[in-house]
Amino acid sequence: MPRTSALAALLLATAAMCLPASAFSPSSAVSRPARSWSLGSALPSADAEAAIAELDDDRRANLFQAMLRDLQVESVPLMGCDANRVETMNAALWTTMAELSESDVGQKVCLIMEDIPMDALKAFCTDYGTLQTQTRLIDQLSELKRISVNVLGKGIGPALVIETSDRTAEEMAEKAARSAVESTLDESRSTAALKSFVNRVVVGLEACPYTQTADLSGVGMEPRGVQPGPVKYGFSPTSDACAAMSAFWNSVLELVSVPETEISSTLLSLPAIGSGPGPEAHARFAAVVELMSRYLCLFRGDSVLGLVHFHQSYERNQVHPVNMPAYGHLPPQSWLRPMLRKNGKGEEAEALTDADLDCSNYQRRAPHTVINFLRASQLNAAAGANSIVDLEVGEGRTEKASGIPLYSRNAIRLSEQGRERLQAELDAEIAMAAQ
Repeated sequence: MPRTSALAALLLATAAMCLPASAFSPSSAVSRPARSWSLGSALPSADAEAAIAELDDDRRANLFQAMLRDLQVESVPLMGCDANRVETMNAALWTTMAELSESDVGQKVCLIMEDIPMDALKAFCTDYGTLQTQTRLIDQLSELKRISVNVLGKGIGPALVIETSDRTAEEMAEKAARSAVESTLDESRSTAALKSFVNRVVVGLEACPYTQTADLSGVGMEPRGVQPGPVKYGFSPTSDACAAMSAFWNSVLELVSVPETEISSTLLSLPAIGSGPGPEAHARFAAVVELMSRYLCLFRGDSVLGLVHFHQSYERNQVHPVNMPAYGHLPPQSWLRPMLRKNGKGEEAEALTDADLDCSNYQRRAPHTVINFLRASQLNAAAGANSIVDLEVGEGRTEKASGIPLYSRNAIRLSEQGRERLQAELDAEIAMAAQ
């Protein structure tokens, strides 16, 4: 297996990180209420589960060791990982998948995680199996089609078998096309362009009132128990969804392992994910960030962190679901007028045209794909008490909504700027990254 030693070193370094008690626990996946995707369709059969459950510990351990020996006979690398939380589990798992995805040749590895509850491993495999059947997403995440992840022996022991098939000629052409941009990317230019966007929109237009410079956030929330701290700028040139997920989870690990005074929030640049303008690039971006949100929420990470997604062609009407909330995204475009009315801006709700309200997308139109990681403590302090209210969104429907004052104010301010000016300033930042 190529680069096994480098990968093993990364996994050991990841697993060795000391995480605070407030981080999400590995058992949380089994207690989370059902979400919009199925968590049951890929579980081992009832008969298999019953048979495994009836085994005593010695018999189970012997069978587990026998299966590991069989894999060794097949020359399958056995990789131990001492992860004891789902953050480290996901970081190790997606890093391993990224290494396998890099190669065009089919490979197979076994990742052993003795300190992760079996229910958490099963939850990942079940949802990953479901993901591969969901055409809307998997067609935009084609590199995942050749990667399978299963618990060893239907749960006989705490190990995952990750296997890839050989890339077809069509798959190799797809990989070459999407990865061509990687060699053109420069971290310093990308970060400079992103900081320009932050200064222009987040600070200058006060899209976030608690960020006063591109390098410091959480300002003004001290009375609510939140201390200001530096903004961390991360970067990965990868165009591969698995490698992007690896960068995502390692950013999660870094943020939750240090106090807010050391890293207040993180901005992770992924300029090769959905690179460029247009609907195809946006669809790729939307699928990859939905994958990130999906696995964060699967293990209840959304109780610890919030996400905010950016893209140069960000269009809320092209994010699934269009007329319902989507984690990490702006509220549905169709909710803006009801939000304005709810915020006492009835005159603006009637006067602003659809084109005016479309300018609201520019608060998420950064020069490239970016993921902003925010601590839940900051989000709660910023929102304040009673921030979630009932919103009449039309046709007799009432939905729960939050952030109404902020989104209303941003919609008005961005409409005043006008699309022509906003796009010209964005184009300048895109050019800055490309110079």
